[in-house]
Amino acid sequence: MNTFAYRYPVTVYFGEKAAEKNLPSELKKVGKNVMLAYGGGSVKKNGVYDELMNLLTTAGKNVTEFTDIMSNPTYAKVQEGARLARESKIDFILAVGGGSVIDCCKVVSAQAKTDDDLWELETVKHGSPADFIPMGAVVTAFGTGAEMNNGAVITNEEKKVKGPLWGAFYDFAILDPTYTMTMPINQVISGSFDALSHCMETYMGTPRETNLSDEINEACQRNIIRNLRATLKNPQDIEVRSELVWASAMGENGILKIGKVTDFQAHMLEHQLGAYTDCNHGQGLAVIHPVLYRYMLSEAAPQFARLAVNVWGVDPVGKTETDLANAFLDALASFIKEVGLPTTFTEMGISADTDYVAIADSTVLTGGCCKKFTKDELLAVLYACR
Repeated sequence: MNTFAYRYPVTVYFGEKAAEKNLPSELKKVGKNVMLAYGGGSVKKNGVYDELMNLLTTAGKNVTEFTDIMSNPTYAKVQEGARLARESKIDFILAVGGGSVIDCCKVVSAQAKTDDDLWELETVKHGSPADFIPMGAVVTAFGTGAEMNNGAVITNEEKKVKGPLWGAFYDFAILDPTYTMTMPINQVISGSFDALSHCMETYMGTPRETNLSDEINEACQRNIIRNLRATLKNPQDIEVRSELVWASAMGENGILKIGKVTDFQAHMLEHQLGAYTDCNHGQGLAVIHPVLYRYMLSEAAPQFARLAVNVWGVDPVGKTETDLANAFLDALASFIKEVGLPTTFTEMGISADTDYVAIADSTVLTGGCCKKFTKDELLAVLYACR
């Protein structure tokens, strides 16, 4: 276990009616002008919008709406939100939705409080924002765990880069599983796989020997696998959904990362795929993971073998470490097919003339990955995913 310091700033309110029970007291702590941020309007169809507006108006807040935040939020949308926040003198941001809305608002919170261009500040000058508009998150679509951290995945369309910016932590996150029950089943599946990917990407980092963080991680992976299978049998099972919502948060609330340097090479590759294709994140990860992991087999065999036994229930008797590592890869690939995720970019509808060379060349190479990939190897992975 590496040395670490652990402190987490996000208060979590979990369970049915969590907003009704806890939002009024949180709103007493913030100023009068509130930005209500959301995406394409599903929050109005499922009743969450009306419930939150009632709580905000009862608390005497002036509400400014920041709407139409897209999947794979763009840097231009961040700047739009920051301008609106400044013009409306926003005291507090309430982000309602999934990872796209929640990530976008993290950066809006920072950009609204500085005259510096945040992309330039963080990626060129290697500085960090120091002032933020306070925020709260209401999760209506799970998977990213974005409500639990201050990293945001933003697409800079001008630069053809989809990558991390660092903004504010949320003061609190409301996780009411009932809010997620109207998610389309395809989104439930891709969100669940994103959560599983976060766990695997953390597990595959360093140290590579057995440690407490990884043993907790194994339990989270088993939970996601079991409950995704269960939710496909009964999508309206609230207990199953509750487990998935919390497992998603666990993947990104820092606990699994204690003492770890994480991997996330699959995520970096998928992010750049998304920058060029605007594809579904969870689906892209489902295609990339098995192929990328095949390329990592010789370096990652001990961890793959542990996952085979401790997560996927493979009987180790009579099997070598390499046998078990291959069994893990087979189990992961079979699960992806079982739950109906795509296995190729073609199945995702990604064009055959996509510039995979540019995607590979612009992908960040992560330090925590047990295999030190080259750009040519990443290009080979992308070609194998087609």
